[in-house]
Amino acid sequence: MLTNRRLCLALVTALPALLHAQTGGQAAVPPEVAAEVAGARLLGKGLLRFMGLRIYEARLFAAAAGEDWAAAPLALDLQYARSLDGAKIAERSLTEMRRLADIDNAKSARWVTAMKQVFPDVKEGDRITGVHVPGMGARFFINGQMKGDIRDAEFARLFFGIWLSPKTSEPALRDALLGKAS
Repeated sequence: MLTNRRLCLALVTALPALLHAQTGGQAAVPPEVAAEVAGARLLGKGLLRFMGLRIYEARLFAAAAGEDWAAAPLALDLQYARSLDGAKIAERSLTEMRRLADIDNAKSARWVTAMKQVFPDVKEGDRITGVHVPGMGARFFINGQMKGDIRDAEFARLFFGIWLSPKTSEPALRDALLGKAS
């Protein structure tokens, strides 16, 4: 006969395998992603490190894999491994977007202001989920709760391009997100 302690240990040990089996080996799609991206499934995931430090784990969700990511509804979920200032996240995002295209100063100022409004300070375990809405812009969720949107298709293309453009500064992370990593 199993004691309560042994029963609890058996359940805790079996839980990951049960969850894995229920999702067909796929990571569960966060509810906010399922509500925003019809048929979403995990395409890939990867870890961003800077100078050896874990910054975040990124997961890309979409209905189907494809090279034309800029025309597809998709969600990028970043789970942070450390505390970061929201304003710094916005500024770094703009720096990375500028690596992809020329952005005039007026547009840069609008975009960084908008990002500062939707990106909070984060701590370990927090998630920022961006949803690409083709032709419209991007919606942002913080730990599953809607925070705001930026209604600008060019912004969305360049923002998600930080991770998905062939010109990304992190090609290995791009490959992992797109399911191309070995």
